[in-house]
Amino acid sequence: MKENNNNKKHKGGRKRKSDPSIHRHVFRLTDTENAKLLSLFETSSIPNKAKFITSLLFSKEMKSIKIDKGTVDFYMRLTSFHSQFRSVGVNYNQIVKLLYRHFSEKKAAAFLYKLEKQTAEMAALCQKIIQITEEFDAKYLKKQP
Repeated sequence: MKENNNNKKHKGGRKRKSDPSIHRHVFRLTDTENAKLLSLFETSSIPNKAKFITSLLFSKEMKSIKIDKGTVDFYMRLTSFHSQFRSVGVNYNQIVKLLYRHFSEKKAAAFLYKLEKQTAEMAALCQKIIQITEEFDAKYLKKQP
C-alpha cells in the first residue's frame, strides 16, 4: 500500500530554490537619481535590476562595459580595407604572371613600370593609414596612467 506522505509528493513544475528571495524592499528615487541608476544599470553586464541593486548594496564587484560605436566602426572599416588590400596583392601577382605570359619582355617591362608607380603610391597610402591608426590608438584607446 502507498504511504500518504505530503513532504515527498512532488506535483511537478519548477524545482524549489534552497534559499528563495522572499523579502521585499521599496524605495523611491528622484528623476536625476533614477536616470543615474538606469545609466549605471545599462552599462553593467547584470541581466536584471534586482541583482544589480543588490550587488550595489552589498558592494559586490560590478563590471561596467562602455562600447564606443565610433571605435567599433573604425576597426570594422580598417578590417574591410585590410582584406581589400590583400586582394590587391593577390591581383598584383596574377597580373605580373599574365604580363610575362602574354606579352614580350619589352611590353611587359613597360606595363610593369606603370604598375610599379601605382604600387609606390599604394605603399605611401598604406604608411599613412598605419600612422593614422597609431595616432587613433594613442589618443583614444590607450589608458592614461
